[in-house]
Amino acid sequence: MTDEFARSGLYVAAGSAAPGPYAVDIGPSREGWRHTALRVLELRAGGSHHLATGEYEWIVLPLAGRCSVLVDGEIVELVGREGVFAGPSDFGYLPRDAHAQIASGAGGRFALAGARCGRRLQVRRGRATEVPVERRGSGNTAREVRNFAAAGVFECDRLIAVEVVTPGGNWSSYPPHKHDEYLPGRESVLEEIYHYEFDHPSAVGYQRISPSREGGADLLAEVRSGDTVLVPDGWHGPSIAPPDHTMYYLNVMAGPGPEREWNIRFQPGHGEGYV
Repeated sequence: MTDEFARSGLYVAAGSAAPGPYAVDIGPSREGWRHTALRVLELRAGGSHHLATGEYEWIVLPLAGRCSVLVDGEIVELVGREGVFAGPSDFGYLPRDAHAQIASGAGGRFALAGARCGRRLQVRRGRATEVPVERRGSGNTAREVRNFAAAGVFECDRLIAVEVVTPGGNWSSYPPHKHDEYLPGRESVLEEIYHYEFDHPSAVGYQRISPSREGGADLLAEVRSGDTVLVPDGWHGPSIAPPDHTMYYLNVMAGPGPEREWNIRFQPGHGEGYV
C-alpha cells in the first residue's frame, strides 16, 4: 500500500524525501508544487543550520526542543516545548531574501513552514501564550485547533499555518471541504500540506482526499508519525485518529489569490453541524 500511496505523489512517507538535515523537504523543487513549503529540521545537541529564505517567508516552529534563530542581525530565542502534545509553542517569523542561522544547544526537531510571497515583512517572535486555541467540532468530531499563524491572527504575506490535535477515535478535518476555486468571499485557492505525529510510534491514522473535478486529487492514505500528505486540490477529510492514540498534524497553506484568507466550501451531503 505504501508504494501505491507514493506513486500518487500526494503521500510522502517519513524520511523518503529528505536530503541533508531534513526529515521532510517539500517545496519548490517538487514538481507541480508552487506556493507552499515544509521542512522538518533535525538538529543534534549543539547543532546549527543555515537557511537562505529566498522568495519564501518562513515560520520556525519548534516541534520538540528549543532553539535560537539569528536573522537580519537579530536573535530570536524560541523556548519551544517538550513535544507537540505539550501545548502551543512560541515561533519565529523569517522574511524573504534573508539568511538565518538556527542553532540548538540541546538539539530538537523544528518545522520550517514556508510560502512563496511578495512583501518583505519584519522578523518577529510569536508567543505561545498568545496563540488562540479553538475547540472545533463536537462529539466524535471534536478537536483542538491552535491558530498560531491563521489569517487575521498573525501577520504574514501569504502563509497560513495551524496545528490540530485530535483525540483518539475522533474524526478531524470534517466535514470534507475544499479550497481549489476562487469564488470571492466564498472560496480561496490554497495548496495545503498535512504533517502528522502520533503519541505512540506504532499508531496509525487515515486521511481521505476525493476529487472535486475530473482527474483531481484522489487518496486514501494510512499515515504514521513523520508522514506528510499534500493537498493540491479536492475535497479533503476526514483525517481519522486511531481509537487509543492522539493524532497531531501541522497544516501549511498558501495560494495565489488577491487576499490572504481561508475560505472553504463543504462537500454536499455531509453534516455542517460538525464543523
